[in-house]
Amino acid sequence: MQIRDLAIASGVTAQTIRFYERRGLLSRAARDRNGYRQYDEAALSRLKFIRSAQTAALTLAEIGSIITVRHAGHVPCDHVSTLLATKLEDVHRRQEELVLLETELHHLLSASKDLNPADCDVGSVCHIIAHGQS
Repeated sequence: MQIRDLAIASGVTAQTIRFYERRGLLSRAARDRNGYRQYDEAALSRLKFIRSAQTAALTLAEIGSIITVRHAGHVPCDHVSTLLATKLEDVHRRQEELVLLETELHHLLSASKDLNPADCDVGSVCHIIAHGQS
């Protein structure tokens, strides 16, 4: 199939396909006599894998590392499990940070109700934010 057909079938743009080829995530396509790229079902399968991996928040570098393990003749399951466990740890850390941020925002909003705009010091830009730092 040509690049436009692969793009339609995979749900990514032709530009993205070319980018993945340059990054080594997708094998370079064979060329027809007229220079058009020709892709097979393996390319479609690879693009579906990349999209699924991105849904799991894996970066292109991480996806590339999985492909490298597979190309080396190894089953990448342990590697993928490690990557996913790291992502999950990151999610938990970000959730904790968001809880702290939520608490701070509630504090600032609550404090803002008791502050009078007329009392705002010109030198402090905003006394709601400055009040939260004291």
